[in-house]
Amino acid sequence: MPVYAVAQTAVHGRECYQRYVSRFTEVLIRHDGRLLAADEQVDVVEGRWDHDKIVIMPFKGRVAVDAWARSPEYQEISKDRVAAAEGVVLVASGVGRGRRP
Repeated sequence: MPVYAVAQTAVHGRECYQRYVSRFTEVLIRHDGRLLAADEQVDVVEGRWDHDKIVIMPFKGRVAVDAWARSPEYQEISKDRVAAAEGVVLVASGVGRGRRP
């Protein structure tokens, strides 16, 4: 069943964060991830949102997300993200056939 990794980020070091972003997609694709959305112009429809950016990435399953996140390549580039931003990453299961939300 597909899963979605959702990152919500508040950037405080733009240059360092851009270095991370410039290498991100290549590493994601190498680990069978896709970039569904990456947006810094989010419309907050309800509630409060204290971040600057949202990123949504579909994966084939939880094992694939873990393999990507723990890979040496991602661990290396994520040093720039950690230095330049605060945030949260969520992993949620997709809704499959026969499963109700």
